[in-house]
Amino acid sequence: MDTPSENHTVLSDDDEYDLISNPGHDQSLDSSLAELPGRLQAKDIPEPPPAQGARDKFETTRWAADDIQLYVRKTLSLPPDAHSRRTVRVYVDGPFDVFNVAHALQLRQAKLAFPFVHLIVGVFSDSQLVQYGYPPTWPEVERVEMVRHCRWVDEVITDVPWEVSDTFLLQRRIDYIAIDEGTSVDPNCDKARVKGYDEIKRLGKVISTRRTKGLSPVLKRLSSGLSTGPPTPVLPVAPRFAAMSTPSQSLMSD
Repeated sequence: MDTPSENHTVLSDDDEYDLISNPGHDQSLDSSLAELPGRLQAKDIPEPPPAQGARDKFETTRWAADDIQLYVRKTLSLPPDAHSRRTVRVYVDGPFDVFNVAHALQLRQAKLAFPFVHLIVGVFSDSQLVQYGYPPTWPEVERVEMVRHCRWVDEVITDVPWEVSDTFLLQRRIDYIAIDEGTSVDPNCDKARVKGYDEIKRLGKVISTRRTKGLSPVLKRLSSGLSTGPPTPVLPVAPRFAAMSTPSQSLMSD
């Protein structure tokens, strides 16, 4: 039996629709999907509560699914019942080099943006990052594996464009892209990436996630080559771990 490639799930989209096809059944496709076993609404997805210290330090840990969805509907001018039953395919891309709390909390917002979300994360390849002047600290295989183990992620793909386009969204059947607020007006952000985001924003397909503020200086230094807020690379690459000071090495080994 053929082994599925890393860019595809075992159950294809076509298989999913075949499973719920039922000629003569009067339910809509969205209604059928909503009743598939094990399909949880965003508000029912189990997660351990954040520690009080995290709640005090990071505002983004304090938002419930209803808070996130209200914010998304307001930014997109959607009615209260928009996408209330169908599964929305949301996409986030980035290098995810030195994966940190800001990445995790952005992915949480993307996953909880609607009642039912299939979250797809695109991870840039090593060759892409080198080509555009951002040589990675961690190799692609490790960055992909770190993202794969984030509780909010449903699918990880690597064959992704540096500059996202509507064509790519159509090919992948993606409904929205999630990017951190302020990305498209940040003068430090990669211009090609911003150009793609702006085009998708004009189409009304961008979900604005709110940035996580208050990261420790160590995390900021480790991620200085690749933004810890938006997934867009913004500054020259951080020094290699071998050249880091003792406190940083101690933190990473704990």
